[in-house]
Amino acid sequence: MNRGGFWSDVSKYRVLLLMLLPAVLFFLLFAYIPMAGIVLAFKQFNYNGGIFGSPWNGLDNFRFFFESGDAWRVTRNTALYNIAFIIVNNVLQIAAAILLFEAARPFFRKIFQTMLFLPYFISWVVVGAIAYNLFNYDYGMLNSVLGWLGMEPIDVYNTASYWPLLLILISAWKALGYGTVMYLAAITGLDREMYEAAEIDGANIFQRIIHITIPNLMPTLIILVLLAIGNIFRGDFGMFYNMVGTNGILFSTTDVIDTYVFRALTANNDIGMSAAAGFYQSILGFITILVANWAVRRYDKDRALF
Repeated sequence: MNRGGFWSDVSKYRVLLLMLLPAVLFFLLFAYIPMAGIVLAFKQFNYNGGIFGSPWNGLDNFRFFFESGDAWRVTRNTALYNIAFIIVNNVLQIAAAILLFEAARPFFRKIFQTMLFLPYFISWVVVGAIAYNLFNYDYGMLNSVLGWLGMEPIDVYNTASYWPLLLILISAWKALGYGTVMYLAAITGLDREMYEAAEIDGANIFQRIIHITIPNLMPTLIILVLLAIGNIFRGDFGMFYNMVGTNGILFSTTDVIDTYVFRALTANNDIGMSAAAGFYQSILGFITILVANWAVRRYDKDRALF
């Protein structure tokens, strides 16, 4: 029985609560308080009235968003890119973690792990500049090499069909180290007696990977995939904007909800429609995580998020 009550617990755990306070304030200021702005999705915003004084216009902002013909395009691009990122990134990260664990000695494992991790810390602004210097039509490295080989140059920044593959590869390159570290930590934490018993029974390295390592990575994989699915309708604005910018020629294959909302705000100053698109994005993400969590619970309730 707790005799001291709530304030006694606060006093007892005050150090831990103080350590938690910055995270609580961060989410309160940048996630929960801004939720009040959702009302803009249902208003005709004007600066005189502000957020709460502007007149209501019902679902007109949503109607304009869907009738513009852009809703399906940006939703499709956002979902397909994130599905591709989840599949490709996790497969490569698991493969890299297994390769480092099985093939590399501890000293070289640390070196390769550090090299893989470095791209994660590079800003998307820098990555965009690197990509531009690689793929620029006039003086990019790619076309310089092709010209030296006597081949025709490739106009990457005016050909939309190249970008799905490019963005998937660049995302995999940048995220490889971060995911590899998590999967490598999970593998390192496995009971070594399982591997020793399998080796005594005659299992080779591939059989140990298939029957021990991969099955034991499934809980980690499921949690990471569930967290990623929650953002499946939320594009990485930093990535898409810095890689593509405002190049309208590429919008058919690169425009996502986040970049669309940004352009609606900066180019058209349409705050109501931007809020409607953002609200639509949040609802899709919420429904997706509920469905994914339900599916995991049906498979194994102990591995679900809630």
